[in-house]
Amino acid sequence: MARRGAPARGRSKAAGTDRATGRDKGKGAGTGDRTRERRGEREPVARQVGGGLAELIPDRERPHGWSLLIDRAPQSHVDLDDPTYLSFAYQRRLGHVIDLAAPALQPLHVLHLGGGAFTLARYTAATRPRSTQQIVELDAPLVQFVRDHLPLDPQARVRVRAADAREGLGKFPDGWADLVIADVFSGARTPAHLTSAEFLSEVRRVLKPEGRYAANLADGPPLAHLRGQVATAAAVFPELALAADPVVWRGRRFGNAVLLASALPLPVAEFTRRVASDPHPGRVEHGRALTDFTGGAAVVTDAAAKPSPAPPPSVFDNP
Repeated sequence: MARRGAPARGRSKAAGTDRATGRDKGKGAGTGDRTRERRGEREPVARQVGGGLAELIPDRERPHGWSLLIDRAPQSHVDLDDPTYLSFAYQRRLGHVIDLAAPALQPLHVLHLGGGAFTLARYTAATRPRSTQQIVELDAPLVQFVRDHLPLDPQARVRVRAADAREGLGKFPDGWADLVIADVFSGARTPAHLTSAEFLSEVRRVLKPEGRYAANLADGPPLAHLRGQVATAAAVFPELALAADPVVWRGRRFGNAVLLASALPLPVAEFTRRVASDPHPGRVEHGRALTDFTGGAAVVTDAAAKPSPAPPPSVFDNP
């Protein structure tokens, strides 16, 4: 789930990507469809998937850009011409995490929990060629819908598994991943079983000793869920940082936050600089300030876990 931030500028261009037709392959193309295609016009496409009604909405400002919505909730944005372009503010922050995970161009082993439109896998493949990536996405019809209309570069080493995120995580060997990225929402809420210390212990098992975990979290006033997630992560990982919009930090509106965690020190200064320099600037907290933010929140366990709070309808009014 994402509340879309200010439009973002793309990074370096990546060539050789496939392009979508903007037409559901399950339907024949009529004269009107072919005329629109010749004119470069694109129409939204939709399909019922496991999580609801999935829609791909063309980005009128980018000739091969598409936004993925599920039941009208924005999920992802993809530019097939430039997979390094990250439109949503939280995805740009996760892009910074990918950039800072290792020296430039060094391949990574990345596990994505939650698929969406494969935005971050595409970004990793473009910026770190020869990376090995696995996507675990429960909604198999959604995976097929995205494959049909927004195909992955056939040269990208990306495998997609249709499975529950935690179940799929459990099948990975110890120390496999340089980076685990969690961006899982069901009905615009993070499922309860992906919010616990037991889940994060599995994440740490799958990470290499120097590996990092990044999660897209969503919460609103009074930020009880976010405080609990930071406290829970602190029980498993000694090093944490949290990036969010200033208005989210102040508890003034519902929004996304990116949690970064590791067993080893994080590049906090550079992460902070990049987040603050985004078109939609954010703020990063870590150390004592982040501990104080939790306000003594309890560690979440499987027995007490709850889904993240549902966003108010107004959060999607300004895509």
